[in-house]
Amino acid sequence: MKARNLAAIGTFVLLASATPSATFAEDGAAMFKSRCGPCHGADGSGNTPMGKKNGAKALGSAEVQKQSDADMQKVISDGKGKMPAFSSRLTADQITQLVKFIRTLQAK
Repeated sequence: MKARNLAAIGTFVLLASATPSATFAEDGAAMFKSRCGPCHGADGSGNTPMGKKNGAKALGSAEVQKQSDADMQKVISDGKGKMPAFSSRLTADQITQLVKFIRTLQAK
């Protein structure tokens, strides 16, 4: 019985570690919605009352999208202008997930 439970746990761990990138993007989307959405909006446009008040950037704009991943990570981590720093609230992996999600907001 114990061996069967251990095998099930091992299979779960193996499957969880092989999760496709779609889940990775969903995690970034969920974090974006809760952490970034109040200012940047669900679509990243910055068209929210708080975003307008603070001058939030439209994250799909060419100005933002031309930044390197490292530059975006630095802004999220350290803050910039009226945007607060998130380094004490998010892990490096979570910040990477946010950058990957922000890349999906690129204006078409």
